Amino acid sequence: MGKSMLKETILLLASETVIRKVVCNALETHGYTVLTAHDLSGAENWLKDCTPHLLIVRHYIDNVTGHEAALYLRSKRPGLPVLILGGILDDPALEDREALRDFEIFPKPYQASELIDKVKEVLLRYKASRNSG
Repeated sequence: MGKSMLKETILLLASETVIRKVVCNALETHGYTVLTAHDLSGAENWLKDCTPHLLIVRHYIDNVTGHEAALYLRSKRPGLPVLILGGILDDPALEDREALRDFEIFPKPYQASELIDKVKEVLLRYKASRNSG
């Protein structure tokens, strides 16, 4: 009875198969529709056909950071809410902290239940900001 009547769609970008499977399973168990991509072009292909409610991206992806991927994908879908998973806050290569201000950050380690709570929080805040604007 706690599941939402509307199934929200989440695009998950993670190069590691095990991360995609674990996160996808947790999200689907809680009623979300999950589209998965292992690279930037795969995620971009999904965006050609749909507009997800949320983009979740791992901080480290093959050949690009999650932050760079999120900036690029958001240029295709302006306003798309983004949740970056992983060690981004500890990344010394990311000097421009201001560049993170429009993204939600969820540092590891985390439990699946904490991730689900964060996803719900981000989606609710995004809906509230869309409704108030």
